[in-house]
Amino acid sequence: MAPFFRVEDLSISFGGLQALAEITFEVQKGMIFAIIGPNGAGKTTLFNCISGIYRPDKGRIIFKGREIQRQKPDKIARLGIARTFQNIELFSHMTTMENLMLGRHIHMKTGLFRGAFLWGRRSFAGREEVAHRQRVEQIIDLLDLQSVRNKMVGALPYGTQKLVELGRALALEPELLLLDEPCAGMNSEEKQDTIFWIKDIQDELGVTILLIEHDMKMVMDISERILVLNFGRIIAEGTPSEVQRHPEVLKAYLGEEQELAAA
Repeated sequence: MAPFFRVEDLSISFGGLQALAEITFEVQKGMIFAIIGPNGAGKTTLFNCISGIYRPDKGRIIFKGREIQRQKPDKIARLGIARTFQNIELFSHMTTMENLMLGRHIHMKTGLFRGAFLWGRRSFAGREEVAHRQRVEQIIDLLDLQSVRNKMVGALPYGTQKLVELGRALALEPELLLLDEPCAGMNSEEKQDTIFWIKDIQDELGVTILLIEHDMKMVMDISERILVLNFGRIIAEGTPSEVQRHPEVLKAYLGEEQELAAA
């Protein structure tokens, strides 16, 4: 049986800089799989290759038995892969509901003619609008965003904005969700809430999660497997307990005298 998601011998360079070198790993369906490493290790570059922003120099990215490394970002999203970004990429002048509705665009069938000339809730466009809003309301309930449903995103606290971006990615109904530092910039309470929501996304929606995160406590608490990168190369892969004792990880990530679990 083909793996749900596999990266095989993936490499990419920018000028003379080797950003990723022969990266290979597999993610099983339903898993939370974390990617960690020092700054500049190639983690976000890997996400950019998976989501179609970068085209790798060599190697394969296989999703549900299909190679996607040469597909455009919109095509990859339609196949069932969504992502959040390290830096928030929301429309600050729009409400939470409007930002989440934008995540439904790949599922909308209403074209220019139907949208312009068919009016009312009983029209095709009206029925479709209602259906998509119902789906977004489910996401709002899941992430406890009811109180900010109609508020401008630009006026929301940073942690809430990160949550709205997570909700917009979920609005695509992905099978594979790429989370790029979902807890960056959050306080301890917001981080704990985010951990609960990520687990809910896995358990209730059945979404497979590929996660980049610098908060080691979070990574060790929720990940089933961890891939460690350094200078664009894999230095370790395994369960949290295996990775936190790996000598190369301790040396590259925290220093030889420190324990990864204590971070």
